[in-house]
Amino acid sequence: MTDQLIQDLQKRMEASVEVLKKEFSGLRTGRASISLLDPIHVDAYGSKMPLNQVGTVSAPEARMLSVQVWDQGMVTAVEKAIRESDLGLNPSSDGNLIRIPLPDLSEERRKELVKVAAKYAEQSRISIRNIRRDGIESVRKMEKDGEISEDDKHHLQDEVQKVTDSEIKKVDELLAHKEKDIMTV
Repeated sequence: MTDQLIQDLQKRMEASVEVLKKEFSGLRTGRASISLLDPIHVDAYGSKMPLNQVGTVSAPEARMLSVQVWDQGMVTAVEKAIRESDLGLNPSSDGNLIRIPLPDLSEERRKELVKVAAKYAEQSRISIRNIRRDGIESVRKMEKDGEISEDDKHHLQDEVQKVTDSEIKKVDELLAHKEKDIMTV
């Protein structure tokens, strides 16, 4: 029961770290990444569809993304969706292929992206701390219900804290790596 509790808490905390990784992948660095276009939705066939459902996104060069649109009639809609996104990109089409050159990031924009990354990391830390709080409350309830002794309660609380410290360390390492990535010219 107690090992199950620790494993459950660790799984939930790791899920929070995975969410952070996904958020970080959407942050633009100096290199082209196909996940940069993930938030873009295109008006297609009467509804909003994710860009990757109307074409193939690839990164043929370090500073270039391309979208191979499957339906010729959708090229202008895809181009418009990319242009109107908040990413500051200027696509150009060539038949069914849309090329998206990535401009260099200014120093000011890099600093803004670092702040956004720090905000994402803080949200992840808060999530992990909330999971820790839930775990400690569960341990206290188990002791109150007579399922574990007071010594076991202290031992379990220490285990919960060790898992929490480990996951927060992962968040800090991911943030440091992402900051370095963003600030590299």
